[in-house]
Amino acid sequence: MSEYGKLLFKIRVHPTLWFVIGVAILTAHFVEVLMLLLIVFIHEMGHAVCAQHFKWRIKSIQLLPFGGAVETEEYGNKSLKEDLAVVLAGPLQHVWLIGAAFLLYFFSFISQELYQPFLYMNLMLLAFNLLPIWPLDGGRLLFIGISLYCTFLEAQKHTLHFSAAFAVVAFLTWLILDPLNLNIWLIVFFISLSLVMEWRQRYYAFIRFLLQRHYGHTNDLAKLKPILVDSQEPIYKVLELFQRGCKHPVIIMKNGKESGSLDETEILHAYFSEKMTNGKIGDLLYSY
Repeated sequence: MSEYGKLLFKIRVHPTLWFVIGVAILTAHFVEVLMLLLIVFIHEMGHAVCAQHFKWRIKSIQLLPFGGAVETEEYGNKSLKEDLAVVLAGPLQHVWLIGAAFLLYFFSFISQELYQPFLYMNLMLLAFNLLPIWPLDGGRLLFIGISLYCTFLEAQKHTLHFSAAFAVVAFLTWLILDPLNLNIWLIVFFISLSLVMEWRQRYYAFIRFLLQRHYGHTNDLAKLKPILVDSQEPIYKVLELFQRGCKHPVIIMKNGKESGSLDETEILHAYFSEKMTNGKIGDLLYSY
């Protein structure tokens, strides 16, 4: 079996999805739910196949009642171009799905009763996924864009703050227009929980980001970006200045003059291997 075929064994169905399927059968909406699941499945496989193409480590492909998610073991050290390609690979699936459905309808292979809801679901899922809210594809695109100009921690913080603000406005609008829609309440709960969990685990994600750099799991660092710091700056504060897609030579200043420089690998080694978690960056100049 090919490496792409093995992705099928990583598909996980959320328990609540079986409940939704059961309700759909009882309420005679099984065809609509089946269409939605097909669209979500193809969307998530778009992400997964693209990630597999770039040799990302994929943990699972989750299918949820109102969407899906591809869980990987990559924490921001793949190139921004790769990250962008993987994120866009999901929404792009809707383009050919809409085109294929139109051709099938145009040549009378499917009826209007099937074509219209299929078209509507594709357009709605595409529009919803591109909203700038984490963890939707739009939120991930926002994170990539902010990462071009900010440190990893800053990009993460700004993404979550903007996502929360936009989500509040969007959800209040939806709830005012259709307060009895159960799907909206499920989406509100899922997005809110995801944002809270991501905020609580932001430093965990940051440490994974640093650890992957420490162990050499980086890919195509696009540019060299020196960091100027005072010799008394704590090592962990210097690490907080690291940015995605950049390799950082660290220039150490003392009394307004340059006293030496270190490669980022030396700092990561000191922090993780030598456990100098409370040391000053200037101390490393005498160690290397």
